[in-house]
Amino acid sequence: MREFVDRLHPSGLLYATYEHRLIAELDRSRLPHHVAVLADGNRRWARDNAPGQPLVAGYQAGSDKLKEFVEWCEEIGIPVVTLWVLSTDNFSRSSDEEVGPLLEVIEEMVTDLAQSRRWQVHPFGALDLLPDASAELLRRAEADTAELPGMVVNIAISYGGRYELRDAVRSLLAEHAAAGTSIEELSHTLDMDHIAEHLYTKGQPDPDLIIRTSGEQRLSGFLMWQSAHSEFYFCEALWPDFRKVDFIRALRSYGQRERRFGR
Repeated sequence: MREFVDRLHPSGLLYATYEHRLIAELDRSRLPHHVAVLADGNRRWARDNAPGQPLVAGYQAGSDKLKEFVEWCEEIGIPVVTLWVLSTDNFSRSSDEEVGPLLEVIEEMVTDLAQSRRWQVHPFGALDLLPDASAELLRRAEADTAELPGMVVNIAISYGGRYELRDAVRSLLAEHAAAGTSIEELSHTLDMDHIAEHLYTKGQPDPDLIIRTSGEQRLSGFLMWQSAHSEFYFCEALWPDFRKVDFIRALRSYGQRERRFGR
């Protein structure tokens, strides 16, 4: 049955029926509180589906899917979702001609999410690496949605796990220096909770489920601290081809696991 449904177009009646059945079968008591996604495979999708066109076609398709994904999370009842849309590694691996259009697509997506007035949009990352205008747009989106009661949508942009830990340590040291704490005193009192309080996701639950698409089975430094006890789900589909059924299967897989939290 599953293999047959997989061959149907997502707009078909049988597909929709199968989708609704999977949602109904989810154990609502075992849903994750925080889902994070590495939306991988946009460039490969563009090469396969839009030959001869700029890679931005893949970025746009990926952005459209990210907005769908946020809708799915809200429908299912996920309180926090994190979308990794741009890595710090992209600045070294990609040309300015490629990063520029990608940033424009991301800015449009963030603006759309903020203007919907449905969610708290929280961009985070090494924003100092971005053009000033881009960083200002992201900060404005966060400020404009900070008081909204809806789901939290984290946008990991210009993000790298090592950069996050660097920024957390810098913030921690600056805070204690301002309070007059010596390095020696800090070395005796420093605890893991102190570092967690300075992460980009401070005040939020750590991700329960991390999804990566395109067949890659690594985290690439994504949420290095927060993912210590996360469950992982790897999907072969390129991100623009990721379907709601794929998401529901990830949630079902998560719900069937026994979480030990290192014990």
